[in-house]
Amino acid sequence: MTVYRAPVREMQFLLDDVLKIDRYDNMPSFSEAPRDVRTAILSEAARLSEEILHPLNARGDLDGCTRHPDGSVSAPKGFGDAFGQLGEGGWIGLSAPTQYGGQDLPSTISCAVGEMFSSSNMALEMFSGLTRGAVTALLAHGSEEQKKLYVPKMLAGRWTGTMNLTEPQCGTDLGMMRTKASVQADGTYHITGTKIFISGGEQDMTENIVHLVLARIEGAPSGIKGVSLFVVPKRLVNQDGTLGQKNSVSCGSIEHKMGIHGNPTCVLNFENAVGWLVGRENKGVEAMFVMMNEARLGVGLQAMALSEIAYQNAANYAKERLQGRAIGFAAHPDKPADPIIVHPDVRRTLQQIRAFNEGARALILFTALRNDVAHRSNDAALKEATEDYLGLLTPVIKGALTDWGFAGTVSAQQLFGGHGFIVETGAEQFVRDARITMLYEGANGIQALDLVARKLPRNNGRAIQAFIGELDHFIEENAKQVSLARAVSALQDAASDLKSATDKLLKLAMKDPNDAIAGSTDFMHLVGLVSLGYMWCLMIKAAQEKIEAGDTSKYLATKLSTGSFFLERILPETALYLRRISIGGKDIVDVPADAF
Repeated sequence: MTVYRAPVREMQFLLDDVLKIDRYDNMPSFSEAPRDVRTAILSEAARLSEEILHPLNARGDLDGCTRHPDGSVSAPKGFGDAFGQLGEGGWIGLSAPTQYGGQDLPSTISCAVGEMFSSSNMALEMFSGLTRGAVTALLAHGSEEQKKLYVPKMLAGRWTGTMNLTEPQCGTDLGMMRTKASVQADGTYHITGTKIFISGGEQDMTENIVHLVLARIEGAPSGIKGVSLFVVPKRLVNQDGTLGQKNSVSCGSIEHKMGIHGNPTCVLNFENAVGWLVGRENKGVEAMFVMMNEARLGVGLQAMALSEIAYQNAANYAKERLQGRAIGFAAHPDKPADPIIVHPDVRRTLQQIRAFNEGARALILFTALRNDVAHRSNDAALKEATEDYLGLLTPVIKGALTDWGFAGTVSAQQLFGGHGFIVETGAEQFVRDARITMLYEGANGIQALDLVARKLPRNNGRAIQAFIGELDHFIEENAKQVSLARAVSALQDAASDLKSATDKLLKLAMKDPNDAIAGSTDFMHLVGLVSLGYMWCLMIKAAQEKIEAGDTSKYLATKLSTGSFFLERILPETALYLRRISIGGKDIVDVPADAF
């Protein structure tokens, strides 16, 4: 049986001391989330995670979802009640506008809460996350009538949301989709086609499911430029908000998967299903990407969240598992053997997972706060800079963080030895659940390609140059701080590698784009490592300030030692990525296809 303890202290340190979120309390939403309110929210979310959501995690994985002959799907026992509590408690709409039933708190807070919910029960939290994403798309592109009709009940947890992109013949290449939309005399559309890999596509937990579906209106241009977005509810909704008859949407099957068994991944068939256009014709991908980009940041969070719970259980096991003796002496002579935590390599493994988790958590909250501030600001330059930052870092958070988050669950499983391979310890579920994060919302190779081929050269490299400039500013500002000397030096070396890699990629791309693309995953990981290094410098600086102010807690001492581990042992890997990028891609792209 696994355990979970929400890292509330860690989140408070990040929000209060590193990000200094209270400096924005003069802005809308932030004024509603002072420190005492944040503490209450995080504490209650921790209770829900530990006492309600996590106890259902293993059972949901074991029982999975059941599709019945009539096409209906049952969620695991207990999921409906737990999801109802999330809706009734306002957790789904934590950062949504109050006019539609949300609480309009900063999304930075809902990010922290989302980590707890994903750690404790990722399959269940996915229902909430997808619903929030669908709400975001409707708020950004839907008509006022659509917002009023759907959003309040989605935020209340009475209805859920999904996104429907993938088809059997097309995944990333949405221009190949075949689902069609036929306009009707009353202004509605009939949607016909098949969508696959639809998380939460059918379930019995809520009264209705609001599907957001990409389809091509008959006569629309070919390719991605002819795709539109539609809202297609499972059950039709009357003008007064009551439910009407069932729509022509059916679940053809649910997938038998490696993990996330508690969330049904459905094949959905649309047979002249009634739908309503969201936004403008042929602009569906633009509308859906509002949801997709939010989902990609959320997937990075999921991977870190699973690495966190995997770490917690591995650390507990390492301190309890008696096996052998410490090298050269008995650390616990009163016991038949020493716990495996005495071994340096076990500590190295745990320290490596923890260093990633804490750095990744900081980066996710740092990014969420940046987006929050820009969203509530009237400063056009700030909004543009934030859009650049999000464009650059979204594929990194989705791609690099899920690579490393999955690796964290595998490393945690390794510490269990053979016991990590059996179901009873729960370690293998974290590995299986984390694996999907590298695949969905755009596989990680696609994220790397997007970063190098699209985001890096956009606006003549404005985003990456701004990011490098921010690093340089931090380094210059703190260069004379004796307590930060090692941290600043490590970041400076890593930033130098990033500058060299950026210049090298741009030069390679001018000669042969494939030469640059061959190094895209290395570049994604390089940007990711430097980003985590930057976060660790911010955390070390905040910890040093608290220590100098008289705080002698063990927590801060541990924070400094973990930061030192990251900066000394992990961050220097930027040099390896630079080396790989610098040699170009001839040894990759020149190999003929039939040689594989």
